[in-house]
Amino acid sequence: MKKTSTGSFVSTSVAGESITAFVPNPLPPRFASGALASLAEPLRAAEAALARLDLAGSLIPSLDWFIYAFVRKEALLSSEIEGTQATLVDVLTFEQTDQVGDSAVDDIEEVTNYVAAVNHAFKQMQAKKGVPISIRLFNDCHGILMRGVRGANKQPGVLRRSQNWVGGSRPGNAVFVPPPPQEVPKLLSDLERYIHADDALAPMLRIGLVHVQFETIHPYLDGNGRLGRMLIALLLKHWQLLENPLLYLSLYLKQNQSTYYRLLSGVRDGKWTDWLQFFLTGVADIASDAAEKARRLHAQVVSDRKVLLGTPGVTVTAIQMFELLPEHPVLTMPLVTKLLATTKPTAGKVIEVLTAAGILVEVGAKKRDRLYRYQRYLALLDDR
Repeated sequence: MKKTSTGSFVSTSVAGESITAFVPNPLPPRFASGALASLAEPLRAAEAALARLDLAGSLIPSLDWFIYAFVRKEALLSSEIEGTQATLVDVLTFEQTDQVGDSAVDDIEEVTNYVAAVNHAFKQMQAKKGVPISIRLFNDCHGILMRGVRGANKQPGVLRRSQNWVGGSRPGNAVFVPPPPQEVPKLLSDLERYIHADDALAPMLRIGLVHVQFETIHPYLDGNGRLGRMLIALLLKHWQLLENPLLYLSLYLKQNQSTYYRLLSGVRDGKWTDWLQFFLTGVADIASDAAEKARRLHAQVVSDRKVLLGTPGVTVTAIQMFELLPEHPVLTMPLVTKLLATTKPTAGKVIEVLTAAGILVEVGAKKRDRLYRYQRYLALLDDR
């Protein structure tokens, strides 16, 4: 057994092949002298940016609009890190109309599963008798994540009972081999205790530590990356840094994907400070981006509302539909009829008015169930 400042490398065997797996030490780590002082400024910047984002959320008249949009943005980006090719428009179209665009159905369903898992976790955390952040909640969310998609045959919602690995075709040539399966329950129990224990470290730093620890344990046969990134949003809520899931940090992690993986790996050599510096910088950048995006999206809605009110032939039902657009930015005639509980002719008039105002744009060449998008809003939301 070879020990490092952050854990131990242990020899084990898989299918007759000798391998070396890494077992992390319990959190928190011991920081070198001056390490925490070097993080003081990026920590301040990250906390200030999160506070501004939280304030922006509280000042926006319709917060649900942005929770709806930003959760899906994060779900899409986190899934992209794992190789999915779905687009935001295709995900929203599938959710609203069951129509599939150019993306594969499996890719879209991976994203929608992520959304369902986040919503489940927040609902549990907010309920008086709900499940707190725990192994049980991890298992529940993992089961939702893996439902009916790639990895659905890899024990969804169950801690792994066999050895997994990252990179390579087998454990013997892997980039990283996580702890042996018999170590996983205790390691996760230690992590759960740390999450709910008192610690002098700033919560923002603790979130960075927990994310790495979860990724290092790699407790499931598949889906660990997505669940580990989801855990960041849950911990922001748990430690009261951000009330709602408005931080799409996976944008930063995807933009810096090679650095992200390199720094996660570097922690095994004791380089916690490098990872935390990167993590805090990402939180500050994305929190600022999200606050500005929320402002711009709200301004677009205000501007479009004024245009609609001045459009000839505008009706009360058209205004009612407009107010629903941020949570239903992709529409069909049957969906408009359902949302407004109205007749097909009235729904047709609503679409006609919103299209005349330049708010809805017809897309595709279908004669039946034609698609209409709130194009300007979607363009702002997915501006990559």
